[in-house]
Amino acid sequence: MTGQPNGEDLKQKLSELDQQATAEIAEAKSDAELDQIRVKYLSKKGEVTAILRSLGSVSPDIRPQIGALANDLRNKIEEAIERRKSEILQQKIEMERYAFDPTVPPTRTATGSLHPITIVSRELEDIFRGMGFTVVDGPELETDYYNFEALNTPKEHPARDMQDTYWVSDILLLRTQTSACQVRAMEKLGAPLRIITPGRCFRNEDIDASHENTFFQLEGLLVDRDVSIANLIYVMKTMLSEVFKSDVTVRLRPGYFPFVEPGFELDIKCLICSGEGCPTCGRSGWVELVPCGMVHPNVLRYGGVDPEEFSGFAFGLGLTRLVMMKYGISDIRVLNSGDLRSLSQFGIIDAQSS
Repeated sequence: MTGQPNGEDLKQKLSELDQQATAEIAEAKSDAELDQIRVKYLSKKGEVTAILRSLGSVSPDIRPQIGALANDLRNKIEEAIERRKSEILQQKIEMERYAFDPTVPPTRTATGSLHPITIVSRELEDIFRGMGFTVVDGPELETDYYNFEALNTPKEHPARDMQDTYWVSDILLLRTQTSACQVRAMEKLGAPLRIITPGRCFRNEDIDASHENTFFQLEGLLVDRDVSIANLIYVMKTMLSEVFKSDVTVRLRPGYFPFVEPGFELDIKCLICSGEGCPTCGRSGWVELVPCGMVHPNVLRYGGVDPEEFSGFAFGLGLTRLVMMKYGISDIRVLNSGDLRSLSQFGIIDAQSS
């Protein structure tokens, strides 16, 4: 503008700027475009700012009116820009929300996999169900009574020293064995019965290639009339042949457990080293897998079962060690590591091929 600005001309200019800015803001498709509009009209060299700077040359009687109109337009443009920015953001959110096209083929992804302990545990459950066993469960936070006393191991009994126990209180502990479910099952189900109890156990162990402080067992209990050691051996051999899908070399040797009499240790020839000796089997060539034996009469009595009428056998399968033998895992620490490089190989399913 040249010469002294005319009031009517300035009003007309402000009206034109209002229409232009409103149209440009409405057509803007991005924050970048809106920022350019802000610079065009409201920056130090912007068109609205230029009118405000020219007010010193305007006649004093019309100067306040023009100034008010220019400031109103400035505020109007600011508000319109912010409002349009909110609209653009909302449109983007809506587009992303409805961007899924069900007709597009899925991308190539892979699902997760079951943990090897879960795989073997479920396999064992199916095997034992086929032999008439029922799967039962029990608490991991157990009482002294069910974990020790009802298993013929009263207080001060030296056999308690065989298990380094995590005590929570004077009567509560993290169970050291799933055998704690034996008396619970007999109290609830009576006799005859056939049950297995897979689950997690805890002991204060020094961790190495074959020992962990958190491990899994599968307890088994059969109570009936005229049960013998021959029945026990048959069930163990049947179970192992089903798990390994082949004959497994086993040995049965005497072992002491306060809740069975007589007691045995059922070992299998180490499948990691084929019996030659390795860290997993303690260089012996054998792996202790299934402590077992005939149920002690005192345990039957604790469960409310008459030992004069019924007998039975029990076994505590080292589920973690069985997994190691089945899959050739030489270090027990792999199973609790959470390392997907090791664990994802078990049962992985490719989504594209499923």
